[in-house]
Amino acid sequence: MTHHHATGRTGVLMAALLLALVGCKGDDTTAVPARTDANPWPQVAWPLPPDPALEKRITDLMGTMTVEEKVGQLVQGDIASITPDDLRRYRLGSILAGGNSDPGGRYDASPAEWLALADAFYAASMDTTQGGKAIPVLFGIDAVHGQSNIIGATLFPHNIGLGATRNPALLRRIGEITALETRATGMEWTFAPTVAVPQDDRWGRTYEGYAESPEVVASYAGAMVEGLQGKVGSPSFLDGRHVIASVKHFLGDGGTTDGKDQGDTRISEAELVRLHAAGYPPAIAAGAQTAMASFNSVNGEKMHGHKAYLTDALKGRMNFGGFVVGDWNGHGQVKGCTTTDCPATINAGLDMAMASDSWKGFYDTTLAAVKAGTITQARLDDAVRRILRVKMRLGLFEAGKPSSRAVGGQFALIGAPAHRAVARQAVRESLVLLKNQGGVLPLSPKQRILVAGDGANDVGKQAGGWTLNWQGTGTTRKDFPNADTIYEGIAQQAKAAGGEAVLAVDGRYTTKPDVAVVVFGENPYAEFQGDLPTLAYKPGDDTDLALIKRLKADGIPVIAVFLSGRPLWVNREINAADAFVAAWLPGSEGAGVADVLLRNPDGSVQHDFKGTLSFSWPRTATQYANNVGQKDYDPLFGFGFGLTYADNGNLAALPEASGLTGNEGATGVFFTRGDAGAGMALRLEGSTGQGVTVTRVPESLDGDLLHVTGVDHLAQEDGRRLAWSGKGEAIVALQSHTPLDLQRESNGDLMLLTTLRVDAAPQGEAWLRVGCGTGCSARIAIGPTLATLPVGQWTRVGVPLKCLAAAGADIGKLDRPWSLATAGPMTLSVSRVALGALNEAQTTLACPGA
Repeated sequence: MTHHHATGRTGVLMAALLLALVGCKGDDTTAVPARTDANPWPQVAWPLPPDPALEKRITDLMGTMTVEEKVGQLVQGDIASITPDDLRRYRLGSILAGGNSDPGGRYDASPAEWLALADAFYAASMDTTQGGKAIPVLFGIDAVHGQSNIIGATLFPHNIGLGATRNPALLRRIGEITALETRATGMEWTFAPTVAVPQDDRWGRTYEGYAESPEVVASYAGAMVEGLQGKVGSPSFLDGRHVIASVKHFLGDGGTTDGKDQGDTRISEAELVRLHAAGYPPAIAAGAQTAMASFNSVNGEKMHGHKAYLTDALKGRMNFGGFVVGDWNGHGQVKGCTTTDCPATINAGLDMAMASDSWKGFYDTTLAAVKAGTITQARLDDAVRRILRVKMRLGLFEAGKPSSRAVGGQFALIGAPAHRAVARQAVRESLVLLKNQGGVLPLSPKQRILVAGDGANDVGKQAGGWTLNWQGTGTTRKDFPNADTIYEGIAQQAKAAGGEAVLAVDGRYTTKPDVAVVVFGENPYAEFQGDLPTLAYKPGDDTDLALIKRLKADGIPVIAVFLSGRPLWVNREINAADAFVAAWLPGSEGAGVADVLLRNPDGSVQHDFKGTLSFSWPRTATQYANNVGQKDYDPLFGFGFGLTYADNGNLAALPEASGLTGNEGATGVFFTRGDAGAGMALRLEGSTGQGVTVTRVPESLDGDLLHVTGVDHLAQEDGRRLAWSGKGEAIVALQSHTPLDLQRESNGDLMLLTTLRVDAAPQGEAWLRVGCGTGCSARIAIGPTLATLPVGQWTRVGVPLKCLAAAGADIGKLDRPWSLATAGPMTLSVSRVALGALNEAQTTLACPGA
């Protein structure tokens, strides 16, 4: 399907982009793609002219620096692993606050606590009482949809929603606001924008991409960089109201095979440049001060070690004049490297390693490599010069402590009404209308409106991942003082017009409503956790569909508002609803949804739909190659589709065959709904390894050594009760048919999470184990933890994957990702075993040796 207004707007943008690329405007910031078959990389004019005075200042400073001080500038440590006193000693160039790193370890730390931490690290970097040079530290943070780490900040729609607006000018304003709210809390560097061009929507970071189209991504990249940094040549460029940007992830992160995060992008160089490098020339032409290397490989070679691309293409051919920073321990994945030892990444062109929790070891080995000549003095000096150049351009040497800078401590900027108004506009413009049967929308606000679904009154769900923590999970309403849920937005406008909005998440009501708005969709996730095996929406869980159908059966018109970080196969839900709105992940301004769904009190249209699809919608749950311009392109709703109220919104019934065979399982879920995950078996074994595979319940091992029965948790028999008699050692294990490689998951803060209930605490030692054959398994004592848990109460117990690796497991080839063992009596009920984020565990097992 295509649509006239969508096609027209996209065409204008493509024409504008083409003009910019060929340099018709004649300014010196224009990217000129002098492409040949031999070298497909475009040449870009770096917009900052040479500055001899600046270069002399850098040369003079470097002339006084020791090799130790120079190496320090190349290293970035995470605030969860480094203290201001560490910085006084090691003189690192930068610190960051990762997705789960906060002042005091609390995701809800106040803005004042963030600013005080920034002041403390700055003061340490300028303190020369223990020797060393006063070189200000750079503080980086993932302010990726607003300053989204801070309580009360304005939360913009994630990039996938912004892509649907086709509004680069709006992106520039969003960048300006993000910079202001970031500076108010003490940081001067954001790891944004992401200019990935996602090609397989199973990728868990799809929502971080503006579009599947390189043209749309290119039209946004320069605008966002200019918003964050200010415009080159203007007095506001890199002033105290702006931050430095980090265009990321270089390169090919959106093109990995099967959409696997940190996977391999197998592609010709010409296609790599045409598709995945599209955002870099405009960003470089806008003066982006940093670029971040990507976790993925390209044709088998990790980008953190790819000299041909980091040095020759990015810094050479494309004239990038900033510095290249790594991603979270990404250097450790380079062949022959570890997280604490990787001279190869510096030699490949990385200028600053994000050695988050490995900074000390990385510093020591890098210093040794410089002294041994493995890293040349010239390469060291080039990296240091690039980093100091950015710090001086930013005015850090003269800026003073973060709280004394232009907007430092101006906490009224955080979630300011004017900022929220821009975010609300972004929500309005991002919504895409896919169906409007019989013109049911827009709704009169004077009606009785039932607002239902688990996304109706949940800011965390509508904001998605990278919100107050890495995965965006575990937040509550009080964490968002400057926000409106979608229900709250509808309720405010209905009340003002004399109508009424009633909230009922489960859709139950006492007085029949005139209409129902059902808000549902994906729960928050970020990288790793977000990867999917198919594009099926919540396979095996028809709760949302049943809710829509139940309300429809009662004769109530239903408006479906779908929250998601990607297009998914929801044909059944589209069929069941009268209208269907793709709302993406709108952020803090749920009232923006109400602005479009509801009429003015006088009956006129308040705001029409403007959004058009930046990602094509799939016909089936297995349509993975579904991008505009691809061979045999045949989407359900095409790139650029989007209805307005003037259009005929009627939609014939869609096919409800998903295309799935039933063998596809959820990634990272090992046990759920009473059964082992895809490719898994549940085993009961004795100490000799002999045992039985559980294919039915009840089931027993050797009479009554270990007995398994069904138990209810959230649904009938969705768990298993495991009873050990104490007559000898027995093991319950999840056995994978093929070894699992969880190395990439262990690179972040993922845990092995077990949802369990203690029915009878162990009376002897008990162990949680993972296995990978002889000599590479690991076990962690779980008995003491179980003994402290309240009997009869469900909870989630977690163990970080990196702890299992430290305990001796080779997590690159696990054939037993989970097992429990004891020789004494114990009874536990288990309903789920899966990978999860750090903050999803209610109890965390202690790491061995911790």
